[in-house]
Amino acid sequence: MNTGEISRRTILLAGAGLAATTTRGETTLTGAEIIERIKKNVGVPWRAETVDRVIAGDPRTPVKGIATTMMSTLDVIQRCAAAGKNFIVTHEPTFWLHQDTVDTVRDNAVYRRKAEFIRENNLVIFRFHDHWHAHRPDGIATGMMQALGWEKNGDPQDPRVFVFPSIPLAQFAKGVASRLKIRTMRVVGDPALPVRRVAANWGYLSQGPGIQLLAQPDIDVVICGEAREWEVVEYAQDAIAAGQAKALILMGHVVSEQSGMKYCAEWLKGFVTEAPVEFVPAPEPFERVA
Repeated sequence: MNTGEISRRTILLAGAGLAATTTRGETTLTGAEIIERIKKNVGVPWRAETVDRVIAGDPRTPVKGIATTMMSTLDVIQRCAAAGKNFIVTHEPTFWLHQDTVDTVRDNAVYRRKAEFIRENNLVIFRFHDHWHAHRPDGIATGMMQALGWEKNGDPQDPRVFVFPSIPLAQFAKGVASRLKIRTMRVVGDPALPVRRVAANWGYLSQGPGIQLLAQPDIDVVICGEAREWEVVEYAQDAIAAGQAKALILMGHVVSEQSGMKYCAEWLKGFVTEAPVEFVPAPEPFERVA
């Protein structure tokens, strides 16, 4: 049975909430029961249309350990398996498409290897994207704010905006990189630009909100994970060429949301005590080239 078939079958079982019993008679949580607890505690109605579901594995599987991660790469799931974490809560896709559909990759060697590893190690992978963002406050935004130490910089009128005491752009960017241990980060703007008001868009920044954020007269910098080169990046360059005091910081998608999944591990510990919960970071994909 391939992983795609497993996924279609197990999605129907995700709400079953079946308890598993060990050989010693101890009751162990199943993946389905953990999912039900997540739904109960996330604080928003569960959507009928969502990417948040069991992506691979059987939710009836007894859970030995839980891992949260930004992205369930093969490297991440190998480390999870080695650490005895067989229930993985991932924010981003496992199979390289937002919807995690696999029709176009079933014959791909990398897909087959990854699906085989998941199956051989009896892993369950659960996507937790839409509802973690919908959680109030946004789980990703909360974790990022904590990691950056920006709790006191928030604008009470807009949770996306942070206020600073006129820091030069170069110094501000170095502080972000240092806090998050970012090896490579792209900055568009004058290094001497005074940074006072920053709009944050963790993850991918599309054209619509990106241009609107940069166009706001009281916003000096927009910080995000990534953006298309010919959309927000080009707009930022054009705005600067037009004489506007603007800047754009692109951190990389993984690091721009990673701390939100570290926070997710702490959140899960509040209502899952029967199995150890650990955050497993996804590696930053790029390194500085000398």
